[in-house]
Amino acid sequence: MGGPGPLGRRTFVTGAAAAALMAGTGSSEAAGPIGGDLPGFHLALKDDLRFPLAWGTSPVRDFRAWRRLARAKVEELLLTDRQEDTPYAPEFTAGTRGDGCTRESVTVSLTRYERVRGSLLTPDGPGPFPAVLLLHDHGSKFDIGKEKLVRPWDDDTRLASAQGWADRFFDGRFVGDELARRGYVVLCLDALGWGDRGPLVYEQQQALASNLYHLGSSLAGLLAREDQRAAAFLAGLDRVDARRVAAVGFSMGGYRAWQVAALSDDVAAAASVCWMTGLKDMMVPGNNTLRGQSAFHMLHPGLSRHLDIPDVASIAAPRPMLFFHGGRDALFPADGVRVAYEKLRAVWRSRGAEERLRLKTWPEYGHVFNAVMQDEVYGWLDSVL
Repeated sequence: MGGPGPLGRRTFVTGAAAAALMAGTGSSEAAGPIGGDLPGFHLALKDDLRFPLAWGTSPVRDFRAWRRLARAKVEELLLTDRQEDTPYAPEFTAGTRGDGCTRESVTVSLTRYERVRGSLLTPDGPGPFPAVLLLHDHGSKFDIGKEKLVRPWDDDTRLASAQGWADRFFDGRFVGDELARRGYVVLCLDALGWGDRGPLVYEQQQALASNLYHLGSSLAGLLAREDQRAAAFLAGLDRVDARRVAAVGFSMGGYRAWQVAALSDDVAAAASVCWMTGLKDMMVPGNNTLRGQSAFHMLHPGLSRHLDIPDVASIAAPRPMLFFHGGRDALFPADGVRVAYEKLRAVWRSRGAEERLRLKTWPEYGHVFNAVMQDEVYGWLDSVL
């Protein structure tokens, strides 16, 4: 990790090392300081953060009132309008049948700005079924989005890319297909910049975020709104039991899973793999967040003046939530994960619902969602939905 620079300034990594860390292939120790200075006032700004709206710190003592207040603050800082008045106008395109499910492509209007294409898997049988909103990762790999989690059936080029991604992070499995075989309707959509909505390249992310800020909007806010709307769309399908909809994701998808659970009452449970930390403990020399670029997809300006990262996730309490972390994950320092887990546990305990919160660190694993972890998530979903 970067150490103190001249005059007490600290260095952080950029360039190729940043790309390696983003892909989960490197570590902060291996990358080393390559360039850039972190001003000394950075630490002072961190020290100023008190998260006054957090449950237990906020003067609001009624939990339901606190949830409304905290959610309203997050909603305000998304900088992207609610989109309930926009018709989804779904278009379904038949795909293939087999392996226990029917595959379709679906195109919907999550916002009034753009049509979004996704993969929709429906188990064989009469239904209605429980359902999973499956949220893909970042990984600095933009040629595929939904295909990272649902095996593509109509594009051999994307299939080769997707299989390589599945081999690298998911023990060769396609998580969406596994869930459909287990009896879940699965919806997975491309986020802006990935798959049919891209591809971006790594260096373009900052420009995209800047343009949206100039236009009075936000890249992270748009992503949050789209996930919120996707959850409502999935819950509203005739084939789905609206009371049994979960959000599941890995890496940035894990962030999206707990975030949509916090913002949407359509989500009954959420499983987040490899994305939870305390903000202050994450923003240390060598961490990916300090480089910008991918961080813009998860950056709501001004939110940290009010709430820490686990405080936002706690808006979902006391619904069932699962958080897994790899002990060798270089993207999320152990101290940050520990701080976050302690905050989450305290909130669920205050609701008398600690048994609904599953927190686990896998010391032998890094930034992955392998078969062992997947099987635990699937079993947990079966038990809470």
